Amino acid sequence: MYKRLNVLLIEDDAIEVMKLNRTISKLQLNHTITEANNGSDALKVLNETEELPDIILLDLNMPKINGIEFLSIIKRSEKLKHIPTVILTTSSHKKDLLECYKIGVSGYVLKPLKYDDYVLKIEKVLAYWSINQLIEF
Repeated sequence: MYKRLNVLLIEDDAIEVMKLNRTISKLQLNHTITEANNGSDALKVLNETEELPDIILLDLNMPKINGIEFLSIIKRSEKLKHIPTVILTTSSHKKDLLECYKIGVSGYVLKPLKYDDYVLKIEKVLAYWSINQLIEF
């Protein structure tokens, strides 16, 4: 049985946000998606909500606070450090990958160019976290 996830998507590209929402709809998933345009906005969302997300999908290349900076901030927070965070990016730079794992990322997923490949990756990521035992507060 799959758990309904509360997902925080941190993405500054409106097309990528639409693509994820379209994918969720296409897969007929009942997950709740909360959107933040950058790391700064995401921190406001996280600090103002009573129900924390089950998982964070995080882009690396964003204005204000980039993905690596955001990841560093939440991993130092007692309140937020347990939230599984998956990088969803076009960056295949080994330096970015290593830095994210060093900080404590839960996964690093490259966005494929073809939409069908994207759908398959998102389906697998969300399916995994839907069956994983998550910390609930």
